[in-house]
Amino acid sequence: MKRSVRIKAIVELKEMQAKDAMRAMGVSQRKLQGMQAQLESLKHYRQQYQEQFHRLSGKGMTVSQLMEFRSFVDKLDKAIAGQEHSVRGVQAEVAMKKKLWEAIHNQTSSLQKVCDAARRTEKKQEDKLEQSEQDEWAARFVKERSVLQTTSEKNQPDLEAKVTGDRI
Repeated sequence: MKRSVRIKAIVELKEMQAKDAMRAMGVSQRKLQGMQAQLESLKHYRQQYQEQFHRLSGKGMTVSQLMEFRSFVDKLDKAIAGQEHSVRGVQAEVAMKKKLWEAIHNQTSSLQKVCDAARRTEKKQEDKLEQSEQDEWAARFVKERSVLQTTSEKNQPDLEAKVTGDRI
């Protein structure tokens, strides 16, 4: 089996691995986008709640309402902190999967270059062998033609003698 064919099989395997790595990276990126959207929703909700509190506090609030508000804001802050932590984790996951994809993609590209070089080398060898065979065939043809011509020239005087009736 030719070297280029063996390398091509590895290239095809690496291409499949690169596609799988890219799909996994895409899944993680979509997960990250969803989590970031949730985080933004939490922050937006907290901001709206804070604005509502300021409107209501201007009209006056009971201590229990103030405590309830403070408790709810603390829960929102904890949820936001937890979501931010989760987002950072998924960002790290996306970065890791991107590096993995890049590594596999670079390996695939390098192997493809090696495969192309092997194909060029094999083509040169095939062309050289074909040229050698053609040269050998041409040399045999010239040699056979030369032998026929020499034989023909030796027989030529016999023909002239027969035609003229002379004997040699």
